[in-house]
Amino acid sequence: MAGPVQSIERAAAILRLLAGGPRRLGLGEVASSLGLAKGTAHGILRTLQHVDFVEQDEATGKYQLGAALLHLGTSYLDVNELRSRSINWADALAARSGEAVRLGTPLEGQVLVVHHVFRPDDTLQTLDVGALLPLHASSLGKVLLAYGAATLDPPPEGLAAYTRHTLVEPEDLDRALAEIREQGWGAEVQEMSMGDAGIAAPIRGHGGLVVGAVCLSGPVERICDPRGRPLPALTALLREAARAISRDLGATRW
Repeated sequence: MAGPVQSIERAAAILRLLAGGPRRLGLGEVASSLGLAKGTAHGILRTLQHVDFVEQDEATGKYQLGAALLHLGTSYLDVNELRSRSINWADALAARSGEAVRLGTPLEGQVLVVHHVFRPDDTLQTLDVGALLPLHASSLGKVLLAYGAATLDPPPEGLAAYTRHTLVEPEDLDRALAEIREQGWGAEVQEMSMGDAGIAAPIRGHGGLVVGAVCLSGPVERICDPRGRPLPALTALLREAARAISRDLGATRW
């Protein structure tokens, strides 16, 4: 197994040094504090500055943490809070519904699954935490799109059709998103994989903004009636859980 990469270790040490001090640091201070040659420290700082992890004050030439790094930290905290405040409600939702529960947030034009509770039976299941789902073909993604928490940038060749039911035409997807906003929840029925279905509801944070979504998913015959419509009892359980999570995140009633 390959060992640690020295340049990355040094970059991490510089970031920790800048994060730990109450003031900006000059090149000499950074180099002497970490026992680095000035040329080495300067090269690493310039690279970190190029990716906006470090900023240099024009007047003094000293360095501080950059906005991009701070944004990453904020995103980490936001996702962690969303997940931590959702765990108990997600577990309860899986137990009451008998179906799998997933929690998703937008990430670079897709849905990142940040929590997954298995269906409470003995069937073989695969953990989806960390998986990326398409916005237009998943119930989580369509809810995030409908409420403006995510944006879709279709490739030149158009949206991918995962099954014959996938919504790939912009006008069809727009109608589906409008329906989600009207009814307060969204569904995908065999749009990402044949035989499977899911329903999702938005999770709101402070100010009522949608910060994520929670979904129930399983075989289409368990999620939907014979006409392919989501079962009202499951939809009611899902929306109740979404409201509970939203209240824990500081959202007011809506």
